Amino acid sequence: MGALTMRRLAREVGSTAMALYHHVRDKEELLLLLLDDYAAGIPRPELPDEPRERMVAAAMAMHDAVSGCPWAVDVLKADDLMSVGALWYPEQIVDAAVRVGLTIEEAVDAYRIIWRYTVGEIGGRAAARRRREEGGPTYRERVFAELDAKEFPRLSTVARRWEDLTARDTYAKGVRALVNGLLP
Repeated sequence: MGALTMRRLAREVGSTAMALYHHVRDKEELLLLLLDDYAAGIPRPELPDEPRERMVAAAMAMHDAVSGCPWAVDVLKADDLMSVGALWYPEQIVDAAVRVGLTIEEAVDAYRIIWRYTVGEIGGRAAARRRREEGGPTYRERVFAELDAKEFPRLSTVARRWEDLTARDTYAKGVRALVNGLLP
């Protein structure tokens, strides 16, 4: 959220910051309007009836929706701003958790754990993508190139492949493991 200023936004849309303030109170209101507009355009998938599978499918849909709008991650991870239109995702996850036997409080906890995993995964991928686009060797590449095989025998066997291995999309596997661990 820090990179977006009203001046920068105004410049990008060919306006002035003062002109924007005729339409919105502040940056927060503008972000909420943008989030609501984005959420309104996201199709809601059909979800399976079985609660565990419903939680996984809703989490996957939430991940896909937020991944499609990378700026939203920075806004939403602050945990204060949210789009009412996007509450469909937590509703589906919390409902499925309650249907499988969690209390409403435990179900909200389960959703929050899934949400934080989702935001972290998307944020981590975005940061890695930016680093790759910058080019040049990364600190991680230097560390793994010089890894001591005696101190790190397992990691040294995959050192040359570490970047490829850690770039694989494991979100579905991870969220399934979370759901299975969170539910009775």
